[in-house]
Amino acid sequence: MPISWRSAMSTALYGSAGFFVTGAGPAAHFRTSAHAVPVLGAALLRLLDGVDAALGRPDPLDVVDVGAGRGELLTTLARLAPPELADRLRLTAVELAPRPDALPETITWRPDLPDRIVGLLVGTEWLDNVPLDVAVPGPGGWLRMLVDPVTGAESVGGPLDPAEADWLAEWWPDQPTGVGRAEVGLARDRAWSGALAAVERGLALAVDYGHLRERRPPDGTLTGFRAGRQVTPVPDGSCDLTAHVAIDSVAAAGHEVTGLPYELLSQRAALHALGTDGRRPPLTLASTDPAGYVRALARASTAAELTDPAGLGGHWWLLQPVRM
Repeated sequence: MPISWRSAMSTALYGSAGFFVTGAGPAAHFRTSAHAVPVLGAALLRLLDGVDAALGRPDPLDVVDVGAGRGELLTTLARLAPPELADRLRLTAVELAPRPDALPETITWRPDLPDRIVGLLVGTEWLDNVPLDVAVPGPGGWLRMLVDPVTGAESVGGPLDPAEADWLAEWWPDQPTGVGRAEVGLARDRAWSGALAAVERGLALAVDYGHLRERRPPDGTLTGFRAGRQVTPVPDGSCDLTAHVAIDSVAAAGHEVTGLPYELLSQRAALHALGTDGRRPPLTLASTDPAGYVRALARASTAAELTDPAGLGGHWWLLQPVRM
C-alpha cells in the first residue's frame, strides 16, 4: 500500500529493522566526513578549543554527536584530546543503533538528546537522513508523492498540509506547474530547531550536502546508497535513503531559536580556516624521517579528500552559536 515518503523513510531507516539500526553501520555503505579521521577530529578540536574559551572553560564541556554512526568521530576526539581538555570532556553519542562493543567507556550512548548541553553539538550528515516528504506540482498546488515501501513505485497522492505548502512557497519557489518535484524540508528545520533547544550555551555545527533557494535542484536529490554504490531509493530497509538539505532554510529556523547571527560556508573554507589543507609534505622529510613522511602523506591525502570542492569539500558547514 503506498504511503508518504516521510513515513516510508522513517521505517526504512529507523524502524526496528531499519538501515541505521541494524547491520554493520553507515561506514560499510558510504564514506562521510566523520569517517575521515583523525584529520577531521583534529580540526574539530581546534574549533572546540575556541568554543571552550568563549564559554569560560566549563567543567564538564559537552560534545554531542547527533547521528553518531558507530561513534567514530567521538572515539577520535577522546583519543586526540589533550589531558587538560580530556579531563573535562563529556562525550555523548545520539544514535538509535545498539551501542558498539568496542566503544570507549568515556562515551555515553543514548537514543535522544540530553536535556542540557554546554559545549559543542555536532550533526555530521545527520539532517540529510531526517525523513521528509516529496511533492509534485498539480493544477491546484503541490501534491504529495506516495511510494510503495516494498517496490519503490511512486504514485501521486493528495495535497500537502498548509504548513508544508507554506514552506515550499517560501523556500522552494518558481517551480513550473506540471514539471519537476520538490523535497519538503520542514521536518529538517524542526529537527534542527529541536536540537538547538537542547543547547544551553555553546555552538551547534551541522555538516551536510545541501543547496540554496536560488539553486534548488529541479527534480530533487532523493537517492539511495548500498555497499558504496548509488542505487534506486527503495524504502525497504536495504539501503540508505538520503536527500540534500535546504541548508538556508535550516539556518533560518535555527536563527529563530537562537536570535544570533550564524555562519554558513563550505567545508573546504571551514577546514582551511581551521588549519587543514591537502598540501603534500616536503620530499626532504622522506630521507630524514621516512615513517614521519608516510604519516604526513596519509594526513595530506585525507585532508585533500575532505577539502575537495567536488566531493566532501562541497559540504556546507552551518555554525550557530547559542547564548555564547
